[in-house]
Amino acid sequence: MHDLHPTPHRRQAMWSLVALALISTGCGPQDSIGSEARSDLVHVEGLGSLSFPNSGAAAAQDAFRRGVLLLHSFEYAPAAAAFREAQSADPDFALAYWGEAMTYNHPLWREKDHERAREALGRLAPTAAERRAKAGSEREAMYLDAVEALYAGGSKADEDLAYAEAMARLSEAFPDDQEARAFHSLAILGTADGSRDFATYMKAAATAQPVFDLNPDHPGAAHYIIHSFDDPVHAPLGLEAAREYSDIAPNAAHAQHMTTHIFVAMGMWEDVIAGNTRARDTQDGARAEDGLPPNYCGHYSSWLQYGHLQIDEDTEAGALMDLCHGSMAEAPSGGEQFYFASMRARQIVDTEDWALAGRWPAELEGNAAFFKDVTDAFAALRAGDPAPARALVASTSRPEPGFDRIMIDQLRGLLLIADGNAERGLSLVREAAEAEDALPFEFGPPRLVKPGFELLGEELLLQGRVAEAEAAFRRAVERTPGRELAVRGLGAARGSDNP
Repeated sequence: MHDLHPTPHRRQAMWSLVALALISTGCGPQDSIGSEARSDLVHVEGLGSLSFPNSGAAAAQDAFRRGVLLLHSFEYAPAAAAFREAQSADPDFALAYWGEAMTYNHPLWREKDHERAREALGRLAPTAAERRAKAGSEREAMYLDAVEALYAGGSKADEDLAYAEAMARLSEAFPDDQEARAFHSLAILGTADGSRDFATYMKAAATAQPVFDLNPDHPGAAHYIIHSFDDPVHAPLGLEAAREYSDIAPNAAHAQHMTTHIFVAMGMWEDVIAGNTRARDTQDGARAEDGLPPNYCGHYSSWLQYGHLQIDEDTEAGALMDLCHGSMAEAPSGGEQFYFASMRARQIVDTEDWALAGRWPAELEGNAAFFKDVTDAFAALRAGDPAPARALVASTSRPEPGFDRIMIDQLRGLLLIADGNAERGLSLVREAAEAEDALPFEFGPPRLVKPGFELLGEELLLQGRVAEAEAAFRRAVERTPGRELAVRGLGAARGSDNP
């Protein structure tokens, strides 16, 4: 049985073709950007190229440009250091203080440090009016206006919207300023605040694309195009930028990783492995220079492990898991704990080796502990022991809507099926899958211990409901293209004789 009605994701794909046509023909917003590449582009080895004329002293320019390019690649700490170097070279260079303040806003990570940003701006002058007076031109003053709006106070959503509007005014006033346009693209993405609004993401892509067309060595343009398209529906539109970004900024670890947002969304596992290997090694090299140990339980290692698992390189993935587990004995941060719990879940669930649940013991806290408990309960259920799942469900108040509730509802459904109430159990598992489908697309390893439609397909197949299982696995593959268990499940359903 085949569903002939397009899902919301397929409808988005159709609109993506329209969006691509608008972007490629220059019909997106602010299409008055200059039609020829800038002759004043400056290349910074390992970080990309930009054109950012300003009134700062000549002695401050190298550090300033390095800071801007690092900022575009979300290398925030070294970017801040570069901007402070520019301030030392020219204490009255307004944009050097603007740049440092910008490093304390991480829009796509939903982080903002008002205190440090205001301290940086305060070193230029104590008030916004006095700071504006130090700008070397009206254009530079508008950059300061924008960053003042970003840290004005009030709700984060209001600040982010005011900042995006200020960047739009700057871009409109100076249409040949590629940096203003690139930062405006990021500001548009920042207004989404963790959601994935199709119109917002397409507007951001249309804003960045002309910069990328005129300067294919611009790290920000490539980066923001990738972020605009890093979901399974739109990922092919970001493939060119992903291919280029790695070469644009080889010295930026985040740039090497960021390419794999597109590759994961397209199931390109060899590229996922290569990109995150480069990202990990670049990051660890920088950490070694600072006297720090390798980051074994981090973003890049987690994605690297996931790539290995999807092509049955379980030994390589397990070696990464062992290194991460070793870090759990060394006062790990909350982030490290969660990456450990996530990597552990992937190693156990994606290999379907339930005995591994006893291999990497660790005392965890908060979300990491909950994720570990769900993993253990799921593994025990699959091994025939429902007791841990019963205990976890009984001891957990039903969470607010979101990933935690979905995982608890999955366990509740599986327990009903184990108790012989298959119809009600399948209904709960289906409801959990639909709840996941209503959330924004994931752009990395699954946020659930077990992806919803993949689980639903497996349970339907066990009940002999083959046609329904095939439909569930098709939806699983839509959300996680190329994921081994989803693809394998779809093949099993299609290979069965439909009743």
